[in-house]
Parts: sequence; C-alpha cells; structure tokens
Amino acid sequence: MRRPSAALILILSLFMAVPAIAGPYEDATKAYERGDYKTSFRLIKPLAEQGNPKSQYNLGLMYSLGQGVRQEYGEAVKWYRKAADQGHVAAQYNLGFMYAIGQGAPRDYGEAVKWYGKAADQGHAPSQYNLGRMYALGQGVPQDYATAVKWYRKAADRGDASARFNLGLMHGKGQGVPQDYAEAVKWYRKAADQGDAPAQYNLGLMYANGEGVARDRTRAYVWLSVAAATSGGTTDRSALERVAAGLAPSARDAADRLAATCRETSFAECGEPAL
Repeated sequence: MRRPSAALILILSLFMAVPAIAGPYEDATKAYERGDYKTSFRLIKPLAEQGNPKSQYNLGLMYSLGQGVRQEYGEAVKWYRKAADQGHVAAQYNLGFMYAIGQGAPRDYGEAVKWYGKAADQGHAPSQYNLGRMYALGQGVPQDYATAVKWYRKAADRGDASARFNLGLMHGKGQGVPQDYAEAVKWYRKAADQGDAPAQYNLGLMYANGEGVARDRTRAYVWLSVAAATSGGTTDRSALERVAAGLAPSARDAADRLAATCRETSFAECGEPAL
C-alpha cells in the first residue's frame, strides 16, 4: 500500500508555539490566542518589517491562512522567504512546501528541494521526510533511492511515522538498500505503533504472507482490522476477509478482542513483543 504524495503537509506552527518576547510580539501572541487576528496582524507586521524572523514567519502564516488579512499566498511566500533567509527552520519548510505544490509561486521542485534541504540540515524531521520523498520520486533531483533512504532514516530516527513507513517500503522492495523483510517489518511496526494506518495494513500483510516474520493469521487479522478502523475503512478489506476466512470462529473472536484492545490502548497493547 503506497502512501499518497499528499504526505507533503504545511506546518501551521502558530504563535503559541513560539516563545513570546516582551512588548508588541507578546501582545500579538495574546491577540492571536483570543482569536483577534486583525489586532495580531496589525501588531506583528511592523516587527516583521523590522526583520524579526519569528514575526516574518508568523506573518507568512497569517497570509497563508487568511487570518486578520485577505488570504494571499504570494505574500505568504514573500514573508516565509525573508524568515527562511535568516535560518528560520519552519519558514524554510513552508517555503519548500509552497514551491512543491505551486502555491504562491510557480511549482519548482528544485526550489522545494533547496529549502527542504536547508531545514533538513537543521534536523527538522518533516523536511527530512519530504526531502527523502523528493529523492525517491526524482522530483527536483535525479531519482536516488539510497539518498531517499538516508533522509527517511534521519526522519525516522526522530520519530516521524511517515518516514518509518517509507523505510519499511524501501526495505521490503530492496530500493536503496538490500531487500530485507525483517527490516521492513521492524519499520512498519514502529509506524504502526504510532497509529499509521498504511503501516498497520502492510504489517498485517507481512504476517499473512510470512515475510520477515513467522506466518501468523491471528496477528495478520489484528493488524488488518486495526488498519481498517484507523483509516476509517479506506484500506482494502479483501486481505482482511481472506485472513478471516482462514480463522476458526473462536480464533476470530479472540483476534477481534485483541484488535479492540489494540485500538483502545492507542496501539500499546496489540499482542506484539517490545521493540
């Protein structure tokens, strides 16, 4: 099961996520938190014009979201760039995102790679993940699975579930690394434990097929069932139905109970050994 390219996600890190500084910035933050976006915009814009990168970034967000001002993606790009040029990591990520989807600027994968790369070099996991995708897909750079794996691994080590899922795919397919089903299972499991439905689905398939793990219909059923619930029913149910057909009624009842426990404990108790 492939993760869609829509995995490129715009970070909306609002004022409250940024340490407030005394004076107008603090007043802008308070206005934002109470939903008074026009006042927040009026206070933050002069600070951005004075060169404060946090203010420039937040001004870009307000233009992106149309908060306190008419939504203008071109203005958002302008202010993200000013903050990004000063090393603001979230602005670098958002600028990369805007270029990747062609929002506020013509789509330019090369520019997207450039700005994702700058943020990735600062240890920003979403940028590392998206940079890995650019290399995997050959967008803005020559397709290079080994480099994709490198960036996925960096993001995965920082806890990014999407990167962990994609590492599972790469190991399962032997793209950029030698094919290793056991490694694929390990990364699917890490992402599955974080509630990643595609990883839960693929982990179920690995158990069903005995790839990287001993074949286990009960665990296959549990993970395929959990994936169906997590995804809101958008995963392919045919695999779940095939596995269910091979289980005795008592075994299926037990698997249903374990799947329910798995969901209720936020995937902490799914009958799996500790990683």
